[in-house]
Amino acid sequence: MQDFTVIVLPGAFASSVALSVDMLSTAATLAPRLGVPAPRWQICSATRGPVRLGEHLQLRAHPLPRAPDGNACWIVPGLGVDDPQAIAARLAGADVPRVLRALRAHAAAGGRLAASCASVFLLQAAGLLAQRRVTTTWWLAAALQRLEPACQVDADHMVIDDGPVTTAGAALGHSDLMLHLLRQRFGPALAGAVARALLLDRRQLQSPFMVPAMMAQGNALIAALTAHVEAHLPTAVTVGDLAHHMGMSTRTLSRQVTRATGHGPLHLIRSVQLNRARALLENSRYSVEAVAEQVGYGDPTALRRLLRQRLNATPRQLR
Repeated sequence: MQDFTVIVLPGAFASSVALSVDMLSTAATLAPRLGVPAPRWQICSATRGPVRLGEHLQLRAHPLPRAPDGNACWIVPGLGVDDPQAIAARLAGADVPRVLRALRAHAAAGGRLAASCASVFLLQAAGLLAQRRVTTTWWLAAALQRLEPACQVDADHMVIDDGPVTTAGAALGHSDLMLHLLRQRFGPALAGAVARALLLDRRQLQSPFMVPAMMAQGNALIAALTAHVEAHLPTAVTVGDLAHHMGMSTRTLSRQVTRATGHGPLHLIRSVQLNRARALLENSRYSVEAVAEQVGYGDPTALRRLLRQRLNATPRQLR
């Protein structure tokens, strides 16, 4: 009987797989010193022989479990793809149907499921996200929401628990997922010891890492809007200005931007301003007042409020 089963698909993001292995191994080593049970875990795959991960690394894995084990939490590291088209192509792979059947059977047996980054789309393909609140890589959130309108995608958070399903954000957010799972099953002492041993910080939000240009994901409208806002700083561009520039109504603009990014056009404007403000605070000696003026805020208090809301930080913390 296992506590954790790591499900590895060919081409998986090697760092996510390595984080799973290293963090579970570290937990098993530290557990006896803390007087808590050591995690039992295994690595499994739907393919035979060594599993080739991204960057040509290989890993030995057991076959997928034959019998359901409602006690185990199955963990799916990132798929190693980072745009909707590549995800769709990966999910069309010959090995995926078997994995989807196994995920459904495990869920039906009462088992927990955890996924990070693009592997959250695997849970969606298995039909396991409906009526749940989830997260994923922040620049893929809108694509996931389109695929599964019945779930609530919250890209601001790094890790989200909803019933038996736990999801996490981009790439190395997998470390936050693993700490959460260890804390959940073995308590804060073991999770904290693993974090200290591996020098890991707990991050609750993805929003500090969002970059407007990456949210475009090849969308010409979002790229054009982002460029327009950036080009006109320090002038504060309005949603009406953007609609006029693109030759459409504000309602049409709002609908198209929300469909592409998961947020409205005002959120996009604020993201561009925030990105510029953060760069100035991190790389210059400008005062907060001067930075506020350069990003279109006449009032530095408004900039401080935006930093607190989006980054959970003060200007001093970004210096």
